[in-house]
Amino acid sequence: MSLIVQKFGGSSVADAESIKRVAKRIVATRRAGNEVVVAVSAMGDTTDDLLDLAHEVAPIPEPRELDMLLTAGERISMALLAMAIKNLGYDARSFTGSQAGMITDARHGAARIVDVTPGRVREALDEGAIAIVAGFQGFNRSTGDITTLGRGGSDTTAVALAAALDASICEIFTDVDGVFTADPRVVPRARKLERVTSEEMLELAASGAKVLYIRAVEYARRHGVTLHVRSSFNNNEGTIVYNPPEAGRDENGEPVEEPIIAGVAHDLTEAKITVVGVPDIPGKAAQIFNIVAKSGANIDMIVQNVSAAATGLTDISFTLPKSDAQTVLTALTVEKGAVGFHSLQHDDQIGKLSLVGAGMRTNAGVSAQLFTALFEAGINIEMISTSEIRISVVTRADMINDAVRAVHAAFGLDGEDEAVVYAGTGR
Repeated sequence: MSLIVQKFGGSSVADAESIKRVAKRIVATRRAGNEVVVAVSAMGDTTDDLLDLAHEVAPIPEPRELDMLLTAGERISMALLAMAIKNLGYDARSFTGSQAGMITDARHGAARIVDVTPGRVREALDEGAIAIVAGFQGFNRSTGDITTLGRGGSDTTAVALAAALDASICEIFTDVDGVFTADPRVVPRARKLERVTSEEMLELAASGAKVLYIRAVEYARRHGVTLHVRSSFNNNEGTIVYNPPEAGRDENGEPVEEPIIAGVAHDLTEAKITVVGVPDIPGKAAQIFNIVAKSGANIDMIVQNVSAAATGLTDISFTLPKSDAQTVLTALTVEKGAVGFHSLQHDDQIGKLSLVGAGMRTNAGVSAQLFTALFEAGINIEMISTSEIRISVVTRADMINDAVRAVHAAFGLDGEDEAVVYAGTGR
């Protein structure tokens, strides 16, 4: 008997009919002789609706109470799903994150998992029941408070349960058929990948691919969990995200020929800050980024211009989440005199495109092909960042979709048929 962890997102349980369809799928997995644990998200746009409601009541909701409010969404869907499964004649038990042993640190809104003690889940499985766990939430032992894991937290819940229970596989059900070479909402002929390494998936997730969240991929890679990303709207095989024992081999250690490019990701959630007129002397960059670090912001790309000989000044630009930009601008403004820069510029109309593929390590000319494709599409590059398996560029936000389509076509990633997106509002 295999133990399978399944995760269903909000679009998969958006209404009563969807919940009943998901229940049938879970029961089919149990009927096949498997033990089944399910992590479930809130229905449809419930989390966004609750956030909107909270901000109507209080412009800046208190973090502890906001977590108490938001976790209600998953509690609703887990209970309804358990009811639907029982109606099909199978035992099911629902558990909140704390009941399932999801122990986190004390940070509200973006808690990190520090331990998983799924004793009650294991007990339910031993008694023949299907265990339904509310995703996105946990419990801090020192404060006794409920916490939430941040966006994509249900993915992380599922992977953490799979690791703790030594599951055979963790199936992430979503509203597309798997991991594609680009967002099928932007590139209709994006091609589904049959398998992708966790390293490539990490880069895709970090670069804006929304099918999996980076924290879940990181957790799976660290604990050796194999993921199967697939649609909840059909029975097609999806995409296997695996941890190869070494480069050039599949999850079973067999040699494979890796594709040069795994896919093209894009991100419209970042802003660019430019610190203008920085004295080009040792220590100034350290001053600037120490200030940024103290604000709690995560920096993505950094570019420093060549200093002007006449003035001895340079400009330093960096990208960060839009939500962190105002905090960083305020912190830098307070320290303007100490650092000695001239001014700050803020640009929130940028988009990031990333080309990802493990095969890039051993294939020359990828950068030239990328830049040529963007040039021929009339798209200007503002910033460039690279790793062993990724090249990222920043351009104008209103050009990013054209850029993705141009690069996708230039690298021969277009498929023969249009990809299908079954649900989801993109909210």
